[in-house]
Amino acid sequence: MNHLADRCVLFADLRGSTGLFERLGNTQATHVVTSSVACLCQAVQHCGGTVIKTLGDGLMASFNEAAAAVRAAGSMHDALHQPEVQAGDRAVGLTETRPDLKLQIALARGEVVETEDDCFGDAVNVAARLLDHAGDNDILVTSDLVSCLSPLAQRRFRNLDQIALRGRAEPVHVFLMTPPRAQDFAATRLESVRQAPTPRGIRLVWADDDQLFAPGRMPVTFGRNPQAGFCIDDSRVSRLHARIDLQGNAFQLSDMSYNGSFVRFDHDPEVLALRRSRCTLHGSGTIAFGSLPDDPQSRCLRFEILGAGALPSPRQTSGHPTGHPATPARR
Repeated sequence: MNHLADRCVLFADLRGSTGLFERLGNTQATHVVTSSVACLCQAVQHCGGTVIKTLGDGLMASFNEAAAAVRAAGSMHDALHQPEVQAGDRAVGLTETRPDLKLQIALARGEVVETEDDCFGDAVNVAARLLDHAGDNDILVTSDLVSCLSPLAQRRFRNLDQIALRGRAEPVHVFLMTPPRAQDFAATRLESVRQAPTPRGIRLVWADDDQLFAPGRMPVTFGRNPQAGFCIDDSRVSRLHARIDLQGNAFQLSDMSYNGSFVRFDHDPEVLALRRSRCTLHGSGTIAFGSLPDDPQSRCLRFEILGAGALPSPRQTSGHPTGHPATPARR
């Protein structure tokens, strides 16, 4: 029998399984993926959630309480990256292969229609669409869910402002859940969610080239193509390697390359690897194209999201450690 209920909906997806099948073969890779999904399901259940269904290398779950949903999201990351070693796991090297998998999680809260084995509603659609915007190991959460958390718990979330979701007319306020090790917790009260300032632009710095991009100048493209906004003459860089778009009130980086793009946010030691995927840019940091940012030959640029107010004047940054100069782009 169908009935209405207020629920927190979670979607999770494992990335990198395709590479495992190529490297390990069908039998071993299937064991790694199914074992990993089983660990995620256990984390959901241990936090009081209900697994609605598994989706190949992902799952959908629901929770009665926002705190339980957030706790489960963190536990799922711990379960994936710190698995218990069992005899069968040793046989296929599970503890070595699981780090190859990246976890994306999206959470939304709202009224849903529950059936015997499924649930439907706007919260389900929002969480499913929001998952498309999550980068590797990202946890994206809507403001409706964050508002149900304690003030202390809200400090773990960085405000990404509004994001336009595919197939939905109204944008959604979204937060990024920061890992416990992060030192730059964003203390965000509920008022800042409803009155979040619209970003005025993004500053991109490549060696001595310092440019400000207002929303009207989007998208910005990167690659070996001379027509790219930033032309990068490097064999590891694709002709059209990546682009930055404005989605709602958030800037998004999309990788379209063979060798990937890599993002390191300031005050966060982890590097986010994008391969034919995308992530939401926030704060400031470094983007590397075709190789890791620690590579001395890496092609890197600095980015900074600019808040509300008039755009400042570009500043010269000679000597800034942002990588090698690009070929001058045609404007």
